[in-house]
Amino acid sequence: MASDDSLSSNPLLQNFEFPPFDVVDAHHVRPGIRALLHQLEAESEQLEKTVEPSWPKLVEPLEKIVDRLSVVWGIINHLKAVKDTPELRAAIEEVQPEKVKFQLRLGQSKPIYTAFKSIRESSDWNTLSEARQRLVEAQIKEAVLSGIALEDDKREEFNKIEQELEKLSHKFSENVLDATKTFEKLITDKKEIEGLPPSALGLFAQAAVSKGNENATADTGPWLITLDAPSYLPVMQHAKNRALREEVYRAYLSRASSGDLDNTAIIDQILKLRLEKAKLLGYSNYAEVSMATKMATVEKADELLEKLRSASWAPAVQDIEDLKSFAKKQGAAEADSLTHWDVTFWSERLRESKYDINEEELRPYFSLPKVMDGLFSLAKTLFGIDVVPADGVAPVWNSDVRFYCVKDSSGNPTAYFYFDPYSRPSEKRGGAWMDEVFSRSRVMAQKGSSVRLPVAQMVCNQTPPVGDKPSLMTFREVETVFHEFGHALQHMLTKEDEGLVAGIRNIEWDAVELPSQFMENWCYHRDTLMSIAKHYQTGETLPEDVYKKLLAARTFRAGSLSLRQLKFATVDLELHTKYVPGGTESIYDVDQRVSVKTQVIPPLPEDRFLCSFSHIFAGGYAAGYYSYKWAEVLSADAFSAFEDAGLDDIKAVKETGQRFRNTILALGGGKAPLQVFVAFRGREPSPEPLLRHNGLLAASA
Repeated sequence: MASDDSLSSNPLLQNFEFPPFDVVDAHHVRPGIRALLHQLEAESEQLEKTVEPSWPKLVEPLEKIVDRLSVVWGIINHLKAVKDTPELRAAIEEVQPEKVKFQLRLGQSKPIYTAFKSIRESSDWNTLSEARQRLVEAQIKEAVLSGIALEDDKREEFNKIEQELEKLSHKFSENVLDATKTFEKLITDKKEIEGLPPSALGLFAQAAVSKGNENATADTGPWLITLDAPSYLPVMQHAKNRALREEVYRAYLSRASSGDLDNTAIIDQILKLRLEKAKLLGYSNYAEVSMATKMATVEKADELLEKLRSASWAPAVQDIEDLKSFAKKQGAAEADSLTHWDVTFWSERLRESKYDINEEELRPYFSLPKVMDGLFSLAKTLFGIDVVPADGVAPVWNSDVRFYCVKDSSGNPTAYFYFDPYSRPSEKRGGAWMDEVFSRSRVMAQKGSSVRLPVAQMVCNQTPPVGDKPSLMTFREVETVFHEFGHALQHMLTKEDEGLVAGIRNIEWDAVELPSQFMENWCYHRDTLMSIAKHYQTGETLPEDVYKKLLAARTFRAGSLSLRQLKFATVDLELHTKYVPGGTESIYDVDQRVSVKTQVIPPLPEDRFLCSFSHIFAGGYAAGYYSYKWAEVLSADAFSAFEDAGLDDIKAVKETGQRFRNTILALGGGKAPLQVFVAFRGREPSPEPLLRHNGLLAASA
């Protein structure tokens, strides 16, 4: 153990109002986490000795233990995602097994499990609030899924599997990150990158500077292309050089599929262990384990995917035909043999000609400060809240990070959140996400207050400001910010005080995307969009005809985009239901087989996209990727309530917004999501609004 004086100054072990993100360092991790686990082990042993089937003697002390670990582990895990260093990685890797071991022990505590079962079976059960009943039932289900009912040797096997899975998923995502970082292509001849927009050239030159070409400029180069999304996407969309597109596409597609970073064996091992885990728990496959905590069942998910697939197939075939004939008109040599590295490029050209929208030309209208102002004013209209800057109130991990306070209509703080907008490829993982820092909780309230307020963090990967130019966003990035803010709202506007079911906690995974996807719909709402789309230099509003084109472009290639998601979802379910690890069919065979019905242009035989499919091998979406579509059905239907009320009727919009806030955003994991949805919508969800929004209704009729 570390010496006591170094522990007393370890920032992870202090009482803090907000996490000390600015001072936590890799060398705090090992001693801090070990001391914390030591303390929490003592507390959980004490709890097991004194436990009674009551709130004060069971739920409250348990929440304190769970919360402390999730907050402190959350800090270092977050820093690994936004400020990664080899030292931090190594430290986390070393203490991770100890943390998993503690969680398993707590999750498999017989005395705690028995006490929850006694509450469930007591005569007072019906007097408990619905949220408390959900909490108890969730704890029982979680305990069963974490192997509590297993005999000792079986439980030991189960725990070994859990430890191994945790290690494998970490290794998987490290391989993806490292493989993404290894590809670098330095270009010195401007002809090779013809067609690329200035914003991309600026980014490539910046990347070249960071790798030692200190004289690189956007105009004269050299330019460094990497496989990070802000670099990969512009190449696929805009590079006229077909050979360059092919090279970058093949590199992207084969990430982490060879050499030391090969994820193939890791995937096989993950699938094998998941199946073993399912069998130990008495399920026939891992998808059934996954569905045990979701709204859907395997059958219902399959049924929805097929319904959407059959509505999307013909439009997707038509999309490719349209691209071919357009490329032919432009005299493209590849028109008759369009393949993967052509589709994005020609789609972009067709979109520009059809809707005359050039994503790059839209960027000046979407400057980050304006977009945030518009988003916050929409939140005020819909939900009656004010979002105010609170920079300096809480420590941050990078000077670009902003901190905000959310206030209710009477000006009282109800939540806080961090916002980390820009891409930092050397230390920050790609993508966009929202996570909790603190959940709302009565038990965790500081002295003098009745409840601890929720705190969230939103992380994006946008193009950073260049010089005195603000961060200028693509429309897709605008949608992403709205999306993540939707998650944050459900976390922050919860009215639930039971910490274990507040905010996004205990919400079934396939319902958790509802508020995020719901918020994306507002990006197409005229008044909302016009309030954010102001040119950053002239202040002029986005022209009306451009707005109309954006709206029309929304359903552009909807069949193809829908199929792409359905392919991911289907391959995920196949691998977790029918696939036999070590059998005659390889994971790549499964991928090819699913593609027959979900990809109009068959994948390359050497397609290794599974090796970087982090959602299901290193994220929480195993046998759950379908939930994006499931939630899209819910969110499109929720938005259609506003359409029914009348989007131009501000009074009706505010009333519907209040109802949304009081149901979907307020009830957290304290009520079953289907009941929450019905409380808001007045009926069960229907896929019709989603197909209508995507322009796919005719196809399914």
